[in-house]
Amino acid sequence: MTKRKRNQLTDWQTTATRELRAVAATLPNDFELVGRPRLTGPGLVQARIRLRTGDLPRAPRGLPLLQREEFLLWIGPNRLLPPFVEVEHGRFLGYPHVLLGQYLCIYLDPAREWNPQRGFASAIDRLHEWLADAAAARFDPDAALYHAIGGIPHRTLSSPTIVIRESGKPIKAQPAYLTVRSKHRSDLHYGRSHPGQHQAVVFQVASPLPLGAGTRLLQLLAILDTAIAPQAFGTPTALPQAAAFLTALAAAASRNPMGVSQTFILAIPHPSGGPPHLLAGQVPARTADELRRRVRSRPDAVITINAQTLDNRTPVEWYAVSDERESVTTRRDTNRPTNAYLGRTIQIWGCGGLGSWIAEFIARAGAKRLILCDPGTVTGGLLVRQDFTEDDIGKTKAEALLQRLAAIRDDIAVEAHTSHVPENLATLQAATDLIIDATVSRAIGQLLDELAPSAGRPLLAQVATDAGTSTLGLLTVSALTNPSGPNNIDQQAGKVVTADGGLEPFHAFWKNVSTEDELIPTRGCSVPTFHGSAADMAAVAASLTSMLGTHLACTEPISGSYLIGLPHSPAGPFRRFIPAA
Repeated sequence: MTKRKRNQLTDWQTTATRELRAVAATLPNDFELVGRPRLTGPGLVQARIRLRTGDLPRAPRGLPLLQREEFLLWIGPNRLLPPFVEVEHGRFLGYPHVLLGQYLCIYLDPAREWNPQRGFASAIDRLHEWLADAAAARFDPDAALYHAIGGIPHRTLSSPTIVIRESGKPIKAQPAYLTVRSKHRSDLHYGRSHPGQHQAVVFQVASPLPLGAGTRLLQLLAILDTAIAPQAFGTPTALPQAAAFLTALAAAASRNPMGVSQTFILAIPHPSGGPPHLLAGQVPARTADELRRRVRSRPDAVITINAQTLDNRTPVEWYAVSDERESVTTRRDTNRPTNAYLGRTIQIWGCGGLGSWIAEFIARAGAKRLILCDPGTVTGGLLVRQDFTEDDIGKTKAEALLQRLAAIRDDIAVEAHTSHVPENLATLQAATDLIIDATVSRAIGQLLDELAPSAGRPLLAQVATDAGTSTLGLLTVSALTNPSGPNNIDQQAGKVVTADGGLEPFHAFWKNVSTEDELIPTRGCSVPTFHGSAADMAAVAASLTSMLGTHLACTEPISGSYLIGLPHSPAGPFRRFIPAA
């Protein structure tokens, strides 16, 4: 196998240029290959192309296309890299899916949209489709990633992520505080909560930054002073704000100790309106210390920093921002049944095979408060199928699960009770939306039946799986208006199921467990338990959690029992609802 010469095209690049010539020969009026494609230093092939675009429909806010447009098409060394397209003018500056006014984002999601099996020439079709959408203003500006800062992500390699969940005030400069959670993460707050936080500043920028924010401090200051007005693309507008930003940065630095880098947040207007885009950066400690010295040694109360006296090599390190403000975030499960748990208060009795997984799923779904009850202790054997870790061995299940859920979400309130049910159950009922019994205890089932006739009681549910395989699931729900509890409804369903030979795999739920369906996990006086893996238990728990979510969201009271079977269960893929009598 011979090594490819540095100035030699790869097989993929050779094929791509051949296809471009074929398109030019077939469609001479629509597509032109200008000159000869050439190999560049980075190993990319640059092809200059010209497309006829004058007949594309236009819209008032669409891309301003000429009769013919010229582009630079870049071809990577192999099929794994989609081509990218560049222009050499500034007429597209500030438009959606145009990066830094120069690069066209023709593949928003290359993993799905770039299909090399269709041949390289398919990129020309893709570019033409992109131009048609852009000219007709069919792009949603909100869907243009990082549209407010040139369309490109700003992140310095290995920099931590700043989590922002609070919305600040619409003022020019606002103090904020950073809490370091780990070397990978810091959280931004607008109120000091404990010592050790460093002060940052959130600065409101006057207009979008379609040319990006630069990599050095003086470059950023120059960009702030020559910002481009949102409705006048390509026209530099005098918006002097660098001095105000530098003053706010120095004031924040003066409130932090020496030797600490200084963080800032730029709140940049989004071209489509709405909440600003947040960009986080920092200047190194040596620059922050210089700002502190100048502020602390100033002769009067006015802070004045001459940018020209700063080191022109001062870099800006950009952080990744996990922007989780409600105003800009849509939950990924918004249209799913589990969204019904959002903001709810839920009790889970039994934190074992099903209960531990259900608790995690509901916590991730956004429940406001979870009340966990289980007197059991975590042992090593339980890790095979329950939602615990090695570090949990020896802890009570409820406490171990509390710690796990707290690690998943900061904003959830979790209570752990080392009892079968909460001691203050009567008090909790009025504030609870749902009680889930995952204990498979007759006594607790009877307790739920006693709660059912109570006025103002929550939705009641019981869950169970079969002892033989843990691939079958049973969910019984008692609606708010039903005087019968889940235990009574379950017994009614049992009569229907056991009388139906077609439901034989589910008869096990209402029969005594056979010795073949149980196992003794350890020697000695070990309580017999059921067979089941974490994969089986999590799958059953997930299915029951989603089905229960539909009842929690339902405006009409519906009570009854669900039977489900996983694809590899004795019943095969199965689901059936038996309404309560």
